[in-house]
Amino acid sequence: MFEPVIAPSGTLLGLLQRGRGDGTLHALAAPRAEALTALNQCVVSDPRQDWQVENRSLYYARLYLDLDGPLGTIESHLFSADDLVDDTDHRTGLALSVLGHLASYGRDDALMLLRRYAASGANWAWALDELALRDDDEGLRGLAAPVLARFPADAEGEARLAAAVRDAYEPRPWCLWEESPEYGDRLRAARQQGSFDRWQRQLTPNGPRPGWGVQAVFDWAADGLRRGTPLHVPAARCLAAVAAPEDRSAILAAAAGAGGEAARATALHHLVLAEPDNPAVLDLIEAAGDEPAVAAYERMCGPAAVDRARQWVHRPDALGAAAAALLAARGGAEDTGLVLGALRSTVRGSGPDAQRLFALVDGAGRLSIGCAAPVLRHIYRETASSHLRGRAARALASTDPSFAAGFAVECLWDCEETTREVAAHHAETADARVAPRLRRLAADPAEEEDVQSAVRSRIAPESAV
Repeated sequence: MFEPVIAPSGTLLGLLQRGRGDGTLHALAAPRAEALTALNQCVVSDPRQDWQVENRSLYYARLYLDLDGPLGTIESHLFSADDLVDDTDHRTGLALSVLGHLASYGRDDALMLLRRYAASGANWAWALDELALRDDDEGLRGLAAPVLARFPADAEGEARLAAAVRDAYEPRPWCLWEESPEYGDRLRAARQQGSFDRWQRQLTPNGPRPGWGVQAVFDWAADGLRRGTPLHVPAARCLAAVAAPEDRSAILAAAAGAGGEAARATALHHLVLAEPDNPAVLDLIEAAGDEPAVAAYERMCGPAAVDRARQWVHRPDALGAAAAALLAARGGAEDTGLVLGALRSTVRGSGPDAQRLFALVDGAGRLSIGCAAPVLRHIYRETASSHLRGRAARALASTDPSFAAGFAVECLWDCEETTREVAAHHAETADARVAPRLRRLAADPAEEEDVQSAVRSRIAPESAV
């Protein structure tokens, strides 16, 4: 996982890197040159902790529009010498997504950049997917020659072309090119080959067979572990299908470690589903205490697992963290002190970006722990994860009376649509910024439907008056 360098939360760069609504508001109030410098740095040096799930592109594109920002820095980034040696999605994906949104807003310079990069850039497939959603048929047809020139007319080139057609997120360009007399035969053959490859993979025997028994499932799991591919979860599902009552003693012995690491992990995952209320299963998990055992415990949600969580929550290891997460998700009002204690100790010990905080923040909101509001506000301000900040916002909505007039207002400009949706439900309209922002979100065709539904629920009554 790439670890970006994040500026302090009190700086303009730090706010924009986090995707906070205050980042946009501060950028619009700052000198334009300073705001554009920070914005460009975010786009060319992706600040996301997990770039595959966190949103930033629409957030940055909207700020480019508000600042009437030029795209020279993005152009230099895309066509730099690094593009010749680094074709990973992470290097250029955010910039290409920003250009895609800008193109949908009518920025022709963004559309031209995407066309140039699709024709000659290393991450051309991403650019082509962006264009498939925004460009017209004529523009896409003009890219057929440079894109298909990447695939030589030999066996290797045809195989790569078939894979590209098969794996394309947006098939529209390929379908257009397939209609042309010049490229149609080659692309039809590539599409058929891709379909055949997919069918062939589905038929490739690499898993359990009818007639397998418990030991065969354990052997399959062990073989996967030797190859570096843990199979204990699917093996546990297979075990549920093949195990008979007379196999229970062998499964319990494997869960205790008699058959090796893979068999133990498989047996534990099977038992937590087959016997979720058996204290002996929880004893086996406690005795093991390693990663597979903790993962098995995380699949439990019954009363016995919750009772045991109250005993384990004070442990300083991964099993203690799993117990705290279970109490946050399944505990009752009597567990608020334990969840709050785990939340505070995790922030103190691991900081505001710890993965363990996701479940604990959700639990603080679910249990409406008012005393958690100061910690939740700290997480909201400091975390670099926009997903965790969104969870903190939802938790604050049910724990902090000041949320509606405070963080909810800035959340209307947040990078995550789920956070904007929470804000649309809660933001105090007495703030002069709220009503204009709600109207803009309602009219923006790029905004998510859930956000616009929440916005309409707020502005429709006012319009009726």
